[in-house]
Amino acid sequence: MKKFFIGLVLDLIIAFPLGINFGKDVPLFSNPFAAKPDITERVKERTDEMLKETKEAIHDATKPTTDKLQK
Repeated sequence: MKKFFIGLVLDLIIAFPLGINFGKDVPLFSNPFAAKPDITERVKERTDEMLKETKEAIHDATKPTTDKLQK
């Protein structure tokens, strides 16, 4: 039981900072307590990319029907 709790404590000490870095989308072994990157800029960039991809997918999906209607 003693080994279990020692392992649990060591795992928490190692996994907690790695989890913070994973959540911030930064390299895993960087400082988890450093100034965090601007998340709003990342969200804006990803949202713009997602909107462009969605528009292209919708355009590609509706292209056959628009071609039939134009004929």
